[in-house]
This record gives sequence, structure tokens and C-alpha cells, in this order.
Amino acid sequence: MSAWLFDLGNTRLKCAPLDGRAGALALPHEAETLALPDDVHGDVALVSSVAPEAARVALLQCLSERFRRVHLARTLPECAGLQIAYPVPARLGVDRFLSLLAIVDEHRDTLLVGVGTALTIDLLRADGRHLGGRIAPSPTLMREMLAQRSAALPVDGGRYVEFADDTIDALASGCDGAALALVERSLAVASEQLDAAPRLLVHGGGADALRPLLPAAETRADLVLAGLARWAHWAGIA
Repeated sequence: MSAWLFDLGNTRLKCAPLDGRAGALALPHEAETLALPDDVHGDVALVSSVAPEAARVALLQCLSERFRRVHLARTLPECAGLQIAYPVPARLGVDRFLSLLAIVDEHRDTLLVGVGTALTIDLLRADGRHLGGRIAPSPTLMREMLAQRSAALPVDGGRYVEFADDTIDALASGCDGAALALVERSLAVASEQLDAAPRLLVHGGGADALRPLLPAAETRADLVLAGLARWAHWAGIA
């Protein structure tokens, strides 16, 4: 049986074969416009989506023409040793759920930081209990929102410095600094709650920009896809 994993975000579609014979592909998408390589087809498609409805529908329609079965992952209150904090599971984004699921069997206290369109922070105890989290705009989204309001504020560029003497550096420093401050605050509070500092694990498309500013952090690629694979095995789908 051949199976593929699909992670549909707000700006990118990531996909990879379940058997790991090839690395993940990252494809940009806009609303209903999705283009998959010709060799992406098989028996089972496993999907995680936090994208707008139009993009999700377009992907599912495309996959239904290439795969015999299509399964859409949803957040569960408990799964494979993970127990989420949200009393209403559907309110926890499936990308956050799957990212936590990907690391739950490592049995380590972890502050998990996802850097994509949003900045997400989740605290996972070593015993698999999710203690909740935070959501904020990512540095990229902050820059985009500021640029929309003022043409004088560029959407990218600049470098992080503590006190910038140029607007473009001040933007980079302010937006990256806001994310860093939230991570550092969360890490400090988590350390108090757990009586020990959890590891800091950063993932997502924007992780590389923050990584040099978080020297103690570990990074991990494709956690959503890894969690999706774990969910599929747990559910007996693939």
C-alpha cells in the first residue's frame, strides 16, 4: 500500500511519502490554486489542514482523483499517550495537535514553538499531558501587517540588533524581538510550573530566522508530517 502525507498550511502545502523514501516537498498555494507533481498518487492520502476552506476543498478534490482513500486528521482529546489541555478538542488547531503527537513518545518536558503564519507555543509535560499554550502573530505576519498600513515600512529585510539606528533594522529587531520575548516569558513560567526548565523545541517555516537568537533551542523539521504519520499508524489507517 502506498500512502502520502499532506500538511496544508496558510501559505504552503508540504507533502511526503509515508514510507520516508523521499524528503518533504514544499509547494506554495493561493486559495484554490494547487499544483501537485505527477508522481504524487497512491492508495491513501493523509491530510492535515489549517488553510482556508477554499484551499482545503481544492486539495481534497485533487487528492480524491489521485488516491483511493483520503483521510482528514482531526484533533483528539487523547491519542497515543498524548492528552491535550483543551476541553473542546476542535479548538486546538490540528497542526498543533500533530506537532505535539510527533514528540510525545520522547517523554521530555518540552516548550514547543511553531513559527509559521502564527507563532504558537505549547507546553508538553514528559508524561504526555499538554498544559496549554499561546498564539500570536509570527514576525513575518507582523511585518506584513505593518507594511499594509504604511508603505514606508518594508515587508522584509533588516537585521536584528538590540537598539537599531535604521528603520528596516528596527522593524526586524522589533518583530523578531516580540516573538523572542513571548518565548522567553513562556519558558520562564514553564520552568516555574514544572520546577525545572523544559527543553525548547522550535519548528516551522520561520524557525531558522529565530534560531540564532535562541541558542538553547533545538530545531526539528516537518513535525506536522511526523505527527500525521503517527496518527495514521495509531488509527490503523496506514
